Amino acid sequence: MKTDTKTKQILQVMHVLTWIAFIGLMIEAGAILVSYAVSCVNPEAVKNLYKDLNLEELREFSFWQYTMSVSFLVAISGMKAYVLFLVIQALSKVNLENPFTIEVVLILEKISYNLLGVWIVAVINNRQTEWLLRRTGITSETLAAEEFIFMAGLVFIISQVFKRGVEIQSENDLTV
Repeated sequence: MKTDTKTKQILQVMHVLTWIAFIGLMIEAGAILVSYAVSCVNPEAVKNLYKDLNLEELREFSFWQYTMSVSFLVAISGMKAYVLFLVIQALSKVNLENPFTIEVVLILEKISYNLLGVWIVAVINNRQTEWLLRRTGITSETLAAEEFIFMAGLVFIISQVFKRGVEIQSENDLTV
């Protein structure tokens, strides 16, 4: 019984921490969007876009390339926030007495697909940054992409284990 309450406490702490991270990523995406909007009106704001990110040289080269770079940053932050939102949903659906449910399996699969999407967007951003560097010598923000494909695979495997758990659980319910 003691481990049950400890597991419950750990899940509750993880739920709170996930909410905090979710809110932080939503604020980050919003801050990038607002600073981009300000930089469209006031070009001087490009020098300190977000967290001392200076894309002035890129904006001077091409407003379109600048907009694409900022769009990738907003997309990544938003997609990561959505993944955390799905984690919040999964944590709220977990029932320790009956942990294997189809709802949790579906949420875990959504998480893995969205992590795959984050990886794809990060790879596209990095390719665009490499292209810009080769063509113009201008550097832009590169994003770490490798961990997202790893996490997507890991979460997908966990979802398949949960799916098998649902099958076994339903077989046991039928035999009782």
